[in-house]
Amino acid sequence: MAQHGKKYNEAAKKVDHDKIYAPGEALQLVKETSYAKFNATVEAHFRLGVDPRQADQQVRGVVVLPAGLGKAVRVMVFAQGDAARLAQENGADFVVSDDEGFKKIQDGWTDWDVTIAMADMMGRAGRLGKVLGPRGLMPSPKAGNITQSAADLPRMITEAKAGRVEFRVDKTAGVHVPLGKASFTHEQLMQNFAALMDALKKAKPAGAKGTYIKKISLAATMGPGVRVDPSAAQSLEGGA
Repeated sequence: MAQHGKKYNEAAKKVDHDKIYAPGEALQLVKETSYAKFNATVEAHFRLGVDPRQADQQVRGVVVLPAGLGKAVRVMVFAQGDAARLAQENGADFVVSDDEGFKKIQDGWTDWDVTIAMADMMGRAGRLGKVLGPRGLMPSPKAGNITQSAADLPRMITEAKAGRVEFRVDKTAGVHVPLGKASFTHEQLMQNFAALMDALKKAKPAGAKGTYIKKISLAATMGPGVRVDPSAAQSLEGGA
């Protein structure tokens, strides 16, 4: 078993590891047990009742967190011509449109958080799958970050910077999503968690059988995990 430091052990004492908490109580505990010197990120971890090896049991979706993420989100846009100019004017941190930009990414540059692409750039961007895919930075129609129309770019960039988060199931049927910062108010974290639960329910695949959301735990960076009652979490409404 991993050895934890004194601060972690003190924080962990506040959590009853045999108890499954209501969402509100769990988020309060996560705030109380966040001991990092920096403003820790609060994360939600899910174990789903799906088999990720099956094509009809893939879970992938997007959520716009109402209270944002509490951090600067760097946005990169694949665009050229007028679309590239529009992206720059509307807050894109990076715009890739030429050979130099594509080579830089091919060589390993991935210093941004969200990728948006014009559809006419996907022929070339698609070849960067080996670099972008493992980092969750590859644009895809399912994730809603590819557009045919440059007019969509301002909205897409604004949403990304405000707290638009893409999530997808991993090989172990887990989903891991940032919820905001430990400095957020309890209400802000609850709003974000409710929005995430709604998006996760909507992303339920047709092929999923039995219990869809099996386990939920919440934790701040370096802090102890707090188990959440899945049925109570799924009954949250809006920002309740």
